[in-house]
Amino acid sequence: MELITLGTGSPIPDPNRAGPANLVKTGGKDFLFDCGRGVLMRSSAAWTGPLQFTRVLLTHLHSDHVTDFNDIVTMRWAMSPVEFPLEVVGPVGTKAFVDRTLAMLQDDIQYRLDHHDSLNWQPPVNVTEVTEGLVFDEDGIQIFAEQTNHAPVHPTVGYRIEAEGKVVVIAGDTTPCAGLDRLCAGADVYVQTVVRPSLVEAIPVPRLQDILDYHSSIRDAAATAANCGVGTLVLTHLVPGPAPGTESEWADEAAEGFSGTIIVAEDLMNIPV
Repeated sequence: MELITLGTGSPIPDPNRAGPANLVKTGGKDFLFDCGRGVLMRSSAAWTGPLQFTRVLLTHLHSDHVTDFNDIVTMRWAMSPVEFPLEVVGPVGTKAFVDRTLAMLQDDIQYRLDHHDSLNWQPPVNVTEVTEGLVFDEDGIQIFAEQTNHAPVHPTVGYRIEAEGKVVVIAGDTTPCAGLDRLCAGADVYVQTVVRPSLVEAIPVPRLQDILDYHSSIRDAAATAANCGVGTLVLTHLVPGPAPGTESEWADEAAEGFSGTIIVAEDLMNIPV
């Protein structure tokens, strides 16, 4: 099993970091978690793409995590020689979000239907809404969901992937909570969105200060990793994005509360599990 950090940025545009997206490859299957800006460009660099995604799993419907979902829908449909449904998993509300996305795409869909004789079906998307429990179970691969806490954004979920005797957790945006602890118990790799409060607090913008109460801080993520017996903590969706050369400061702060391996993610890191 391997983890590829396709996009490690936040809502704030960054020339070096695409929007939030992680890819887990195992058993010949590719699982995409979230689809922030630039996801298909980054997935192409990782030698995968919309035709290879076994599932697209959404942690929540904040715009930065779903910005390029429409691109996945369009390219899966337009590139496929046969009708090939996109399988999507997400929290309650995902079906309505997908329906609205397809409605938004109707002009483009009709243009392509009118132009290509070999393309004579609408984009097929199957949605499974989840709250908790087993959401995928095939070929020795199991994926579990748990509710997380990103209030007032609700509901939100994180995912635990078990395969090849290993465990990867994609937590999404959340503060510490019981659901997150259940996901992380004994995990080999735990991927967590983090903010660095000392940097955020130094920026006198109230709207930026607001992010502190519904994301895990670096210290929060370290405590969760330590308490749950995690092997490797991956810090991603870094807010604010680290200035070049300061990434070690983020790792050092996490190391104050966690003695395992710490990775400050960059786009297209390949992390064997």
